[in-house]
Parts: sequence; structure tokens; C-alpha cells
Amino acid sequence: MAQITWKAIEEKWIRKWEESHLFEADPDPNRKKCFVTFPYPYMNGPLHLGHGFTATRVDVYARFMRMRGYNTLFPWAWHWTGEPIFGASLRIKSGDKDLIRALKEVDGVPDEELEKFVDPIYMASYYTRESREIVKRIGFSVDWRREFHTTSHEPTYSKFIEWQYLTLRDLGYVVRGTHPVVWCPSCKSPTGDHDRLVGEGVFPEEYILIKFIFGDAFLPAATFRPETIFGVTNIFINPDGDYVEALVDGEKWIISKSAATKLSEQLRRVEVLREFKGRELIGKYFKEPINGRELPILPGWFVDPDSATGVVYSVPAHAPADWIALKDLMNKPDLLKEFGIPPEIVENIKPISLISVEGFGEYPAIEVVEQMGVKNQFDPKLEEATSIIYRKEFHTGVLKAICGEYAGKLVKDAKIRIIEDFKRKNIVSSMYDLPQKVVCRCTTRCLVKILSDQWFLKYSDPDWKRLAHEAIDSAKIFPESARSYFHDKIDWLKDWACARKTGLGTPLPWDPEWIIETLSDSTIYMAFYTIAKHIRQHNIRAEQLTREVFDYIFLGKGDLEKASKRSGIEANILEEMRNEFLYWYPVDLRISAKELVPNHLSFFVFQHVALFPRELWPRAIGVNGMLMIEGQKMSKSKGNFLTLKEAINRYGADVTRMTLLLGAEDMDDPDWRDENARSVDARLKSLYTLISQIAGLSGEEEIKSIDKWLLSAIQKRVRAVTEALENLKTRTAAEIALYEVWNDIRWYLRRRISPNPKVLREVASIWIRLLAPFIPFFCEELWSILGNEGFVSVAKWPEYDESKVDIKSEEAEILIKGLLEDTQNILKIACLSPKRIYYYVASPWKWKIYMRLLEESLSKRIDMRGVMRILMSDAELKSMAKVLAPFVNRIIEEINILPLERKQNLLKVGVIDEFHEINEARDFFEREFNASVTVYREDDPNKYDPKGKAQQARPLKPAIYIE
Repeated sequence: MAQITWKAIEEKWIRKWEESHLFEADPDPNRKKCFVTFPYPYMNGPLHLGHGFTATRVDVYARFMRMRGYNTLFPWAWHWTGEPIFGASLRIKSGDKDLIRALKEVDGVPDEELEKFVDPIYMASYYTRESREIVKRIGFSVDWRREFHTTSHEPTYSKFIEWQYLTLRDLGYVVRGTHPVVWCPSCKSPTGDHDRLVGEGVFPEEYILIKFIFGDAFLPAATFRPETIFGVTNIFINPDGDYVEALVDGEKWIISKSAATKLSEQLRRVEVLREFKGRELIGKYFKEPINGRELPILPGWFVDPDSATGVVYSVPAHAPADWIALKDLMNKPDLLKEFGIPPEIVENIKPISLISVEGFGEYPAIEVVEQMGVKNQFDPKLEEATSIIYRKEFHTGVLKAICGEYAGKLVKDAKIRIIEDFKRKNIVSSMYDLPQKVVCRCTTRCLVKILSDQWFLKYSDPDWKRLAHEAIDSAKIFPESARSYFHDKIDWLKDWACARKTGLGTPLPWDPEWIIETLSDSTIYMAFYTIAKHIRQHNIRAEQLTREVFDYIFLGKGDLEKASKRSGIEANILEEMRNEFLYWYPVDLRISAKELVPNHLSFFVFQHVALFPRELWPRAIGVNGMLMIEGQKMSKSKGNFLTLKEAINRYGADVTRMTLLLGAEDMDDPDWRDENARSVDARLKSLYTLISQIAGLSGEEEIKSIDKWLLSAIQKRVRAVTEALENLKTRTAAEIALYEVWNDIRWYLRRRISPNPKVLREVASIWIRLLAPFIPFFCEELWSILGNEGFVSVAKWPEYDESKVDIKSEEAEILIKGLLEDTQNILKIACLSPKRIYYYVASPWKWKIYMRLLEESLSKRIDMRGVMRILMSDAELKSMAKVLAPFVNRIIEEINILPLERKQNLLKVGVIDEFHEINEARDFFEREFNASVTVYREDDPNKYDPKGKAQQARPLKPAIYIE
């Protein structure tokens, strides 16, 4: 490998692929098609290893299907929509030092380019140019004629999005309504998942506010568990927090300052009367609204004034955090005195049990804290303890007599009724908040706003949900375990704000002050791939792409001639576009990360079932894990980040691809480690040397059992790799193709002193084709070295050939490997350096019994009594009862533990001529042990057997004597 570098190989084959237009795919009615897609990446930064992992899985499948003869299309595009690019550009303009440093040090952006990033379009263009080169360098088999980017700066794509949303609106799926949204006060827009710096996957949650009575005001405390009001013992307030007295819809409320701001964004009339610190409330008393009990307000620095109302009511019998907080206060009497609270006030607080739950006594929270050894409020086990109790009480808890009219009911059944009753009695109110911090790309902290004039995708529509469920049921889902995840998220999805006021994108056609947001213009663009080349090829202008044109192409609606006349696009071109769409659709496989199931992938399903007939719904969806680096979550801000460009520069494209693929499959998270990449690099360089040596072999050799074994073994590998790739088990397939085939060949070369050139070249040809989807540059080079014409990328995928499967040679090799291992074990235990080794193979009568017992064991587990009864019915064997019994006793368990397939194979092969097989492998054993080897039959009267070892011989377990 010293004479060649990965880079030289890559550049050579990229050039050849491009010159031959190898991956450009056009409709061919005589071939089956395969249309695969990868979510177009955001161009607010370079492609990173996470992109590389998912996209490499897509490319492996595309290459696999192409080699199987499918007309395969893998297109690519770029996502410019939304706040990510726009927000990053604004941060650069404002001189954000952290971002500028990251762009220089991590992304490698030169100063002269960085200056131009104040223009978001230039920033997107720069990253698109850079990323296009990386997609080519890593060897993705993309049809670049279909490339595009989103936003109004690609007006033909924007016309497509306009058509999509006009059609959805006509169908009743885009509606104007009043809904809570994640809102950026600075951008004055809803902030979708991909428009966030922090808090992806966080959604507004409705909190129930228990209105505790405090003089002429209310102290509204937020909860998800209003049924626990019957067990309240006190309220916690953060002494250092900022609180206000405010009129909320005419009622006087005492809440945190931030809560007042949040409520003012939720269609509430809020007038702040005064501001004060929380310590003003500590030590005072309030009344609970059910029975009017007077209870104390205690200090709680754990209370976050930015969470809901900043008021927390305490139920220590059923909330581990409340019990721990009270215990902490009991241990700090001096702290209580600071607020004028006698320590006995806290000491006399007794937990109130209100829920009976199986597996716990009166006070589940106290019990779980003690069981788990939770030490204080900062113990990470506290969150787990809380989760255990809440989950168990909600699903199986029964309300006790203290709960009055709700007693005897399951918590999960009573909860909604309690809320309705309490609202009617004005005991509770509600508000929305975010359970975790969310920060917009513009760096502003978000809150929940209730919008009354916002455009929403009506994902709550039960009929639309039903169709989405049907699409998931009818599609292949990889892995199968992700199917229930999709169903859960489809049920969970609520109406989605589909437009915002800032950022890049396509304006809503009927309300252009709104821009269609990031996750809403990226759902059916796969259809646009099918016609993008025609738009470019025929110079079709955006204004020509009317609703009539798209209706005809994608829905088959309207009159072709009228659409042609009104748009100015020739009828034959429109017909060609329609036919191309129908040829490629539906999408055969889309792969993305599991974090996109709740949004992007589910939206992809929803919108396909809304717009297209059932036969054009997605056929398969793959879901994979999220990439880590050196065991840690990938994070640019924490420096644990690796761009795809940097990985390729360090290790080369094929090493990067194979390291990623060997990382994980299904929904497991892959872990990129540099040591793994170095190991793969060394392995591929050794493989290059091996194939070069095989290419140089010539001559003819007699076919031996070991040759048949290798030809048989490679067929098993072909079947295993094929089945793995059909099920998107990319790691399994890569491991078998690289390591298990390698182990087969290593064993073969170890076994056969002069390898058979014809056999090795045949196996090498199959091996390179099995590896081609994973490491395409390397395999193109090796394919060429072996003297093959054309590209391995389009060579015929190896097909499993059962006629080449030789069970007899496979069983003979199991015999040889077993004998090698047994001999090694004896030498190790006895600490011998052998000069002479003697093997004794079992007598025919032992084989007769062995085969009979194999037959008996196919349908049941055999035992000594049953076996002896069967064998004693044979007159010949009956006369040998004394020697037969010990032998049978030894082989019963050996046979019972054999896998069924192995038993069937042995019966199919019949009695193995162990004498012949071991003799044929004698030179192998002599090389391995540097000793002479002699093979005898157990019943040979002239055998050399000074220690009487021969009688120990069993079928497939020759006896051994060593001198």
C-alpha cells in the first residue's frame, strides 16, 4: 500500500464515475426501480459525522439495490429554510464571539469568507458549495441533475411549496386557529424544532393552577397532578425569586414576575400592581380551597421562578422532592429562624396519605426515597424516584376516603373529572409553559404564546391521523420496533404552527407576511426530485409552474392541453414529467434519525397520505440512532464535534464510511472512536495487499475438500449479507462482509499449503462485490486489479447459489477445527512439545448408533432409558450391551445440545469418512504442531496404541495420543 493513497484512489474513481454519468437514473419501463432519499441537510454549517452516518446507510442500500439490477435513484438537495441560517447570520453581524470562534476553529471558515456571512444567503451558498464536494468525496452515488435548495431563492421550488400548501388548505388540513405555540419574543414568530439553539423536541404543556387562598388574593400553584390537593401540607416559595401582585382577568394573583409575562402572552389580561422578593411571603399562611385548612409558606430555593407560576405546593406523602425538601429544612433550624419560623412548625408537618398503590404502604414517596438512598435535593436519584412514584400512582393508584366523592376511583380515571369539577368551582385555572428551556436561533429565550390568528397544520384531525396510522401499518419499518414509536407519535401530535414571521423560506401564498417554517416545507419534496431535472433541462421558469401544472403532474388532475397552453410548457414535456413522477413514486426507502420521528418523519407520512393516493404512500422508512463521538454526545459548543470533511481528510472516505457503519444499526446510537477508524484503516490496507497477491496467482490445483468448503462458506456469507441489507441491518452486513469473509479466507490459507488460484479468484470476486456498497472506492480499485472490466458499482450482486453449498465439506471442516482445538487443549494442559501425534477415528458401530440417535433427537430430547430400549431391539447391538452403555451415555448430551439445523445436516451427509478427511489434512496438522501425524481406525488390529486411547474415539471426536 506504500505506493498508493486513499486520496489518489478516491479522486481517480470520482472522475471515472462522473465521466460515465454512472449514477444518473432515468425511467426504464423494463427495469424495477428503487427510489431512496435522505433528509436534505441544513446549510447553517458543514456536514458532520451524524449526517455521514445516516446518509452512508442510505447510500449502502442504494448501491446494493443498483447492483441487484434495480434502476436506482438517490437524489440530493439542500435545506435553507427557517431560522437556523438567518439566526446564525444575525449572530455574526452582532459579533457573537463564541459562534465566530466555532465557525473558524470547527467549521474551518476562512476570515475572508466569514466577513460575507452577514448575508444569510451567502452563508447558505458557501456551506452548500463546501458540502457538495464532501458528498462527492465520501462516494455517495447521487444523481446531481436533480439537485436544488429550498426558499424563495430557488423560485421553482417555492412554487412547488405554494402548490403543496394551497392544496392542503383546500383539503382542510391547513387552518387558522387559536393554539399555544413555542414563541420567540424577538422574532415575533413561532419557533419550530429546527429553529432552536436549545430545546429541540420541547412542546408547550398545560399546567393546572390550584388557586390557594392568601388573604384577598390567590397563590396559584402549578401541577400536573391536581388530585394531590387533598394531601397538601405547605407551599414552597423561592425567597430570592422575583414575584408580583397582579390582576389576572380581574383576580388578584401572587405569582413570579416571569409568570406574569407568560400569562400576558396567553390571552390573559394582566396588570402588575407591585413587585417584591419571595422572602416577603415566607412564614405566612394560606388556606387550601377544599377544606379551608391554614398551612405555612416555607422557603424553597429549589423553586424555579421561571417555571410556571413559581409557586409549588407540597405533598410529601406522594412527592419524593417535597419530602426531601421538608427533611432538608428540618435539619436547618437556623435557616428557619432567619425567616421567623419556629422549627416545630416544620417538624409538626405530617405527610397526608391520599393514594393507595400496590407495592407501597401509607407514604410511597418516603418509602422510595429510603429504598433508593436519596440523600438530598441535588441527588440525581431523586428524579428517578419521582418518575417511579408518579407513573405507578397514575396508572394503578386508587384514591382514598380523604378524597371525598372521588374515593375508590383510579387516579387515571378520576383526574379529568377532578379538573372539570374544580374549574366549575373556580378552584383551579390553567396556563401553558415549556417543561425545559428553549432558545431560538436568534439566541432569545422562548415562551408559550397562544395565537389566535396563526396558521396550523391540523395534525389533530382524527381522520388524518387514521390515514397516517394506515400508512405506517402498510409500510416496512426498519427496525420493526420503531413501528410502535411512530404510532405513539402520530397519536400524540397536535396542531402544528406551520409558518413564522422571520427567517428564510417560501411565503404562504394567501398570507405572504407569514413564511412556511422549516419542518413544514420538507415533507413531500421527494416528489420535486422527480421533475427537477426537467425544470433545469427545459429552462422552465417559476411563473410557468402553475397550480394546473402541478395538479396534472402529481395528481393526474385537469386537462393536459389546457395546462400546457396556460403555462407555456409543451404538452409532451408535461406528460414526460408526469410519467417520470409516476415511475419513481412512491419513495421506496427514506432513512433518518430517531429524534426526527416525532416531527419530520411523522410529517412526511401525514402529508403524503393527505396529498397522494394510497399506492403512492411511502413503502419503507428506516430509523437510526444519534451519533456520539468518543462516548459523548456530539456537541459543537463543547468541542466534541467532527465534520465529515475532517474525518475524510484524516482517514479517507472508505475508512470513514466503514467506521460509521460498524458503529451501530437499528435505533442504537453509534459511537465514533478514532481507534476504530485506525483499526479499519489497517484492515483495509491488509486487504489491498491480500487481493493484490490473489490477483498475481496462476496455475491449476486439484480441488480438495477445503476448496469446496471455502466455495460453500462464501455462499453462506452471500445469503447472510443479502438478508441483512434487505432488512437494513447495515452493521451486521458490514461485519459479515469484511470480517467473517476475511476469517474464512484466513482459515483457508492456513489450511491449504498451496492455495487454489481459481478458487481464490472466484471467492475474491464475490468478496469485493459484497464489500462494494460499503467501501466503493476501494472496491473499484480492487475490482480493476483483479482484471475485471467496468465498474464494480454496477456489477451483478452475488446471488446465493445452493448448488455450491457443500454440507459434507463444511462438516469435514468442523471435524478438523474441533480436532485442532482438542489437540491444542491437551498440549496446553500437559505442557507437551509433541514429536508424534496419533489420531484414532471411531468404529462403524459407533457411527451406526450416533446416526440412529440423531434421528431420534430431531423431534424430542433423548434420554438413556429410551435410547437403550431402542438400541436393544437390534440383535447385533444387544450383544455389545456392556461396551455400548458407557459410549451411549457420553454421546446423549452431545447430541441433545446440537442445534436442529446441525443435526439435519449430519443426517443429510451421513457417516463422515473421518479417516480420509484427517489424512487429507495431515500436512496441516504437521505444520501446526511441528510433529508427525498418524491416523488409525479404532478397529485397526495393527494400530499403534500403547495407552489404549483408541477405545475413547467417538463420531466427530477422534481419540488422541501424543508422544
